[in-house]
Amino acid sequence: MKKLAIAGALAASSLGGCAATDATSYPGGAQARGHGAAAEAQVAPGMARYSSEYVDTALWERPGLAPRDRSIVTVSALISRNQLVLLEAQLERALGNGVTPAELSELITHIAFYAGWGNATGAAEVARRVFERHGVRPEQLPAAAGELLPLNEKEEADRAAFVSASFGEVSPGVVENTTRLLFRDAWLRPGLAPRDKSLVTVSSLVAAGQIAQVPVHLNKGMNNGLTQAEASEMLTQLAFYAGWPNVFSALPVFKDVFAKRSRGEAGQR
Repeated sequence: MKKLAIAGALAASSLGGCAATDATSYPGGAQARGHGAAAEAQVAPGMARYSSEYVDTALWERPGLAPRDRSIVTVSALISRNQLVLLEAQLERALGNGVTPAELSELITHIAFYAGWGNATGAAEVARRVFERHGVRPEQLPAAAGELLPLNEKEEADRAAFVSASFGEVSPGVVENTTRLLFRDAWLRPGLAPRDKSLVTVSSLVAAGQIAQVPVHLNKGMNNGLTQAEASEMLTQLAFYAGWPNVFSALPVFKDVFAKRSRGEAGQR
């Protein structure tokens, strides 16, 4: 069994088996914490109570953000923080909530640019086990390369010019790869909708405490169809999976973006 490669969007593996893939075969609730649920009960009964009474249940049922989107947010936060203990069970929950194996594959490919190759490679190994268990075949996953989505030439030209003028002398390699690999390739891969890529990106940034990059990507997400209510509820979900301090650091940034958009001042960079 080959390990799934990030460069091939997990498609380089030979996955066997013919396990059922209906939603009823995917766990939720306490099962979404895997073996961690037993550890909580034995070591931190107070935490176990919060988990059973709210985090595993009511949180996922709140209006404003669909369970599928909550799974995308949660998986992105766990990968960004390299918290692999919960990841396998949350990948199972994501499948049960309607995130397809192809979308999870592309999520890992996309988040590699924002959480780093090491974190994404660790997530790929966890996903390999989940996909193998459910008989996911290589042809079900996005190809390593292929036709890309249309590029907004003006928006990209403006972004590239700003970044080049600001940082071209500091790190030409970063500027070049940001244009060539990130915005003219990774963001245009069709395996995950632009709105969902924005969910992944903003969740990753908040979870990692990278608040300076949030306005650009929150605006991009809302331009891609993410609503203010959904963005707000994303923070509610992230409070439990990325921690209160990271979310409270993000709250003023979200507030400022919402206010500027309401006044028609949304930024593009």
